[in-house]
Amino acid sequence: MMPTSIRFSLFFLIASALALEVLATPFWGAHESAPAETPVEALAPGEFIWESRLEPEGPLVVVVSLPEQRAYVYRNGVRVGVSTISSGKSGHQTPTGVFTILNKDRDHHSKTYNNAPMPFSERLTWDGVALHAGGLPGYPSSHGCVHLPSAFAERLFAITHKGTTVVIANEATAPREVVHPAVLSPVDAITGAPDDARTLGFAEDWRLEPDKAPFGPLTLIVSSADQRLILLRDGVEIGRARIHVEGGSRNLGTHAYSLLSTAATGHTRWTAVSLPGHAGTSASHDPAKDQDPLGRIHTPRAFHERLLALLGPGTTALVTDAPVLEHTTGHRLKVIATGPDQA
Repeated sequence: MMPTSIRFSLFFLIASALALEVLATPFWGAHESAPAETPVEALAPGEFIWESRLEPEGPLVVVVSLPEQRAYVYRNGVRVGVSTISSGKSGHQTPTGVFTILNKDRDHHSKTYNNAPMPFSERLTWDGVALHAGGLPGYPSSHGCVHLPSAFAERLFAITHKGTTVVIANEATAPREVVHPAVLSPVDAITGAPDDARTLGFAEDWRLEPDKAPFGPLTLIVSSADQRLILLRDGVEIGRARIHVEGGSRNLGTHAYSLLSTAATGHTRWTAVSLPGHAGTSASHDPAKDQDPLGRIHTPRAFHERLLALLGPGTTALVTDAPVLEHTTGHRLKVIATGPDQA
């Protein structure tokens, strides 16, 4: 039998090695999400918003805005996360274009930069450009990779897969709505191409095209600022309508819901979904008392009747006073075949 002193020494060495490994991997950025209602432009370096419970299903796409130094995550066509980033510095610019995640490594270390830790690495090019946790000084500082806060990188790593689309854009290669994304995804989740303009015509009160996406998770977006209800299924917009908010145009708050059941009478039962920072509570609207996100929303009758026929258990709804409509000017996204150094 091994002497006690030797066993203790081995235990101490193993514990010390594990401690050194933990200490050798820095933790970058905030530990928790900022409140869901935080304006994205107010996020300080290292801060992020993560509200993935809003959309547990649906196609996933990541949009990285180099001018904004922010990354946006969309699921089922709705923004579920946004984070500050640090991209490639001068001489090591991050490439722009449409990429897919090639492989993932939770505990990656660089083979080029002195074994530097790059946790939650998601490779985008074979020459080393990746999304991973890293330094966030508030300006481009990497050797080409997209640095993310550690907590955000871990959450993103958990929901992506090989083949997930990532769009990296700047003002020279993408239209305005891609470079400055809103609540709705500005790109197709599969191809990464900018979505076509979907605005209602001057005399058009509503549009509903369910055949554009016959199956998949259904999501309603209601914006009092824009006076619009937008309907998405499987990440594809299938309808939108002009709305009137009962009792005022800007007092809905920020809330998320999941549909429990529907009745033949048209009555629906919803449950509130918690958002970061408890954004679901406000003086003007208490989801504990009012579980119907459509209760104060008036839409054209024909649209309302057709909408009710589409709803089913699991449908999600986001109600907000913030604007969500996309911009519709700019040029098509170009894929640029460039490849700077990684890290």
